[in-house]
Amino acid sequence: MSKITFLGAGSTVFAKNVLGDTMMTPALQGFELALFDIDHERLKDSENMLNNLKATTGSTCVVKAYTDRKEALRGAKYVVNAIQVGGYDPCTITDFEIPKKYGLRQTIADTIGIGGIFRNLRTIPVMLDFARDMQEVCPDAWFLNYTNPMAVLTNVMITHGGIKSVGLCHSVQVCMPHLFKALGMETEGVKTKIAGINHMAWLLEATKDGVDLYPEIKRRARELQDREKHKDMVRFELMFRFGYYVTESSEHNAEYHPYFIKRNYPELIDRFNIPLDEYPRRCVRQIEKWKTMREELVNNKNLEHKRSHEYASYIFEAMETDVPFKIGGNVMNTGLITNLPKEACVEVPCLVDRSGIQPTYIGDLPPQLAALNRTNINTQLLTIEAAITGKKEHIYHAALLDPHTSAELSIDDIVALCDDLIEAHGNWLPKFV
Repeated sequence: MSKITFLGAGSTVFAKNVLGDTMMTPALQGFELALFDIDHERLKDSENMLNNLKATTGSTCVVKAYTDRKEALRGAKYVVNAIQVGGYDPCTITDFEIPKKYGLRQTIADTIGIGGIFRNLRTIPVMLDFARDMQEVCPDAWFLNYTNPMAVLTNVMITHGGIKSVGLCHSVQVCMPHLFKALGMETEGVKTKIAGINHMAWLLEATKDGVDLYPEIKRRARELQDREKHKDMVRFELMFRFGYYVTESSEHNAEYHPYFIKRNYPELIDRFNIPLDEYPRRCVRQIEKWKTMREELVNNKNLEHKRSHEYASYIFEAMETDVPFKIGGNVMNTGLITNLPKEACVEVPCLVDRSGIQPTYIGDLPPQLAALNRTNINTQLLTIEAAITGKKEHIYHAALLDPHTSAELSIDDIVALCDDLIEAHGNWLPKFV
């Protein structure tokens, strides 16, 4: 029996999407769906939910929960990763509250920035543990990573874990549809080309019947920007200044660049409608929502599912049937984007079939876009260096090179902030020298 292993299966809603999709895919019937989570209560919730879904969908997939990670992985053909190390309390709280003492404010803190750096540092050791287990019990499995920080963790799994991996993010899938909906434009028949790095990939082309849609996009975006406050103001500003629309949301991009969250320009927060501390608020809402959602999701014998837009089941299906499917995937830069470093993980169109995941060549990005990407790649690569070498100096380097952190704080304060975060995270981090 072929096997799909889901690490972090206590993420019940996401497990429903990915594994519910799997249950509804004819080519994937008969697969074992192996669930693993360190939270055994949430693991049981997901097992119950998926067995209810199995009954209502008539799927022949077999749902099995494991408390031994290596046994969950043993013999897997595909592995889905959706873990979060340290959770909201204590680690996300730490990532936000200690930087605030230095006057450093964040919105999401899960990609780069000081919060993203430390989220990486506590997650990379766990990911490498996964890789060691996989090398032993399922060395040929494909690892589908949904965990942030996407670029760094996918890079580590490939480069240092030796595992066939691809990083999957929703931002590529929803980029054009959300933009066109906001601008009142039709999406049917529109062709797009998107490439860059995760959370900072670029809508390089948008055409319909051979006509470039960017002039109309920018005209409508300018009208909207001048007319009212909305949720996309940072992205529109970046497009006006640098020429292209970026895939990830404005709340994310506000902290990837040094232009928007600035103590000396407090008016920018209101001008660009920037939601400071957005991620902690989301976490609290999700925790509260789960209290009411749990009963209707976990113990609902009539639970239904409609195949979602998540890439995972379509990847499994393409590999099983050899019918090609196109995704936006995070892969190593093996000459794909020629003006970004080869050590970087990039986000590019990829073709999936029985041969695996085959990324497509992009060539040079427009120079200003490559330059913006490199500012984030610098911090990503130094964060990996810190995690692999165990040297504290590389944590400092990563933070000193981060665009938002370095624009707001002095060298001394950045180093002191890193030391405070290392101390506060305690056993959530390995020891650095």
